[in-house]
Amino acid sequence: MAYMIDRYPSEESPRLGAMTLHPVAESVPRARRWFRKFIAPYNPACSVDDCALMISELVTNAIAYGRSDEPWLVRVEWFREGASLRVDVHNPGFPANVRLRHPDANDSHGRGLLLVDSLAESWHAAPSRFGGTVVSFVMADAWPGR
Repeated sequence: MAYMIDRYPSEESPRLGAMTLHPVAESVPRARRWFRKFIAPYNPACSVDDCALMISELVTNAIAYGRSDEPWLVRVEWFREGASLRVDVHNPGFPANVRLRHPDANDSHGRGLLLVDSLAESWHAAPSRFGGTVVSFVMADAWPGR
């Protein structure tokens, strides 16, 4: 199987959806498309375009920096937390290696987390419950007044 989509949250979970992707370049546009498709029924008030862009950056980083001696996957999950939307991207890398860079104007890489930092209400990196690293971002007021 090339991928798995899990978009049915349980009664107890605020999870709205999840996808599992192979660590290949084609997974980046797939993650954007799937997120747009599966978040649409929830009608968030935050910018879905901004979320898709940040997911692209985090999936790209997960693919570039995830490391394992065994075959591995990138997992993307999104949750409703009160009025906020939280997106988690998991890979088998090391949390200590996640850092915000400030690249020079002529650097061709290193802007992904800077972009996330500027668009999201907040973001963080931590050990993943699946092993490895999770990088998360939060969009505030995704469902205001609900």
